[in-house]
Amino acid sequence: MAAVVATTLACLGAAGPIPSTAGSPPSGKPRPIAPPRFIPGPCPKTPQPIAALSTARCGFLEVPENRARPGSRTIRLAAAVIPATSAKPSEHPVVFMAGGPGGETFDDIPFLVDSGLNRDRALIIMAQRGNLYDQPNLACPELDRFYAQYVGLGYDSPQAKRLLLDSVKECRNRLAADGTDLSAYNTTENAADFADLRTALGIPQWNVYGYSYGSDLALTYLRKHPKGIRALAIDSVTPPQIATLPWTWSSAREGIENLFEACAAEPACKSRYPNLRRTLTEQVRRLEAQPLTLNARPPGGGDPVKVVLDGGALLNLLVANAVKPPDVPAAIDELAHGRPERFAQARAADSVQVVGQTAHGLTESVACGEWVPGSTPSDVLKAGRRAFPGWPDTVLAQAPQLPFQHQVCRIWDVPDRTSAQRVATVSAVPALIISGTFDTKTGASWARTAARTLSRSTSVQIPGIGHWVVPQSPCAQRVLASFLARPTAPDTACVAGLTPKPFTINPK
Repeated sequence: MAAVVATTLACLGAAGPIPSTAGSPPSGKPRPIAPPRFIPGPCPKTPQPIAALSTARCGFLEVPENRARPGSRTIRLAAAVIPATSAKPSEHPVVFMAGGPGGETFDDIPFLVDSGLNRDRALIIMAQRGNLYDQPNLACPELDRFYAQYVGLGYDSPQAKRLLLDSVKECRNRLAADGTDLSAYNTTENAADFADLRTALGIPQWNVYGYSYGSDLALTYLRKHPKGIRALAIDSVTPPQIATLPWTWSSAREGIENLFEACAAEPACKSRYPNLRRTLTEQVRRLEAQPLTLNARPPGGGDPVKVVLDGGALLNLLVANAVKPPDVPAAIDELAHGRPERFAQARAADSVQVVGQTAHGLTESVACGEWVPGSTPSDVLKAGRRAFPGWPDTVLAQAPQLPFQHQVCRIWDVPDRTSAQRVATVSAVPALIISGTFDTKTGASWARTAARTLSRSTSVQIPGIGHWVVPQSPCAQRVLASFLARPTAPDTACVAGLTPKPFTINPK
């Protein structure tokens, strides 16, 4: 495999500036869309050195921005081929599809390497279109600056709403003025990019591993471009057919309920924190009625910052896993006894933003084209009431992690793509589905939805793990390695008998 990739890269020449393909030739006829190609080049210079990139072969995949539009300009997507550490690697590499959408993909490499993804086979990384090292990069520094301010504002306050929408409008107008076709930053185009990458690298067959939004993308890729896919592994699953804004509430409920049930099953936790559900509801109501304003130091250090804790902020800190699962019962109990520092410090963490790193433009184009259409703010509120009866409507009106999203999407203004995207993937390609029982973003039960139409699938649930399971679970790493070696007969024996880590027990 390494020899094949090396030969392919050597034949493609050196990287140069992106040729301008905007507009039409002088004849007035649309410029034909150039075929995709891989152009070798230097690996990205990441803020923190990534050891695996020192031996990687890097470059750009050059593709049309919008394959459906003749004359579409060309864009470049950063990619890296990380060699296997084994002396006798498998001929079938694994390609990674990151979460987000819009998260910085190369940042995930250390987690993947530490999880053994390149132990027995080459690991291929490609940033989804619009990411940090791509051309163009759909960063929104305006939104990064807003999120740094947001920690000192009420979660659903009018000021937060106004500042968020102003930031979204500023970013959208800037990207559109640069000639970016925001409608082209979607899961269909992302999937086609990966299909083109396999062809451009000359790889007959590869394995696919994606988590969170990357599972949505991987399932779409399998549905639209099945050729060359040997096996599919998806982690923290978002089936495309159910990825809607109200769905976020059921996942939040499931992850939190599973954590509370695990506490009740552990004698020490049950004895020390006997009424967690009631206590959480009481704290959400209390904070929503009387928000706390205090100063807290970010976990990474630095000066204290102003933090506002209200009901919405508390719920979203739980959904974001901002407090680690073993500490959640203790943190809720501390809050109930007038000690909010653990949650306050977790919220203060967001005051430190790496400006320009996240491709918010991709995030909003996917969310507004694929997740939001077909639902109303009323639908989100109804889903919230089903998930957490008795909680204040002001908390339940905002989808977890996506506040004011309907208003955001009116500004972002991309076409409705739900008819093309909300489709189940039917396939006999061997599949592995990995879920964590404490996942509050993509509830573990949604694995069953994906598995129904994947006839050769194996599903595993890892107790006590939240979002993105493999880097957090040695057992999940062994299962994944076994699956990649033998897709039709993975060894899942280590899952039996797994229990969550012990919960933190505060002295009374």
